[in-house]
Amino acid sequence: MKKEYDFSKGERGKFYRPNAKLYLPIYIEPDMMEVLRKFSKKKGVEIATIVNEWIKKDISIVETITK
Repeated sequence: MKKEYDFSKGERGKFYRPNAKLYLPIYIEPDMMEVLRKFSKKKGVEIATIVNEWIKKDISIVETITK
C-alpha cells in the first residue's frame, strides 16, 4: 500500500444508493443443504423460499413462548 493516497478528485457519495437492498449471505452445513435440496425439488420451490418459511415459523414460535 502507498503511504498516502490522493482523493482530491474523488466524489463524495458517487456510488451511494439510499434504496439499495442488502442481501446477506448465509452459510449452511453440507448435510443441511442436501436436506434443503431434497425438500426444494420435492415441493418445486426455491431453497430460499423454504429457508424463509422456516425462519418465519421459528420466529412465530419464539414470540408465542416469550409473550
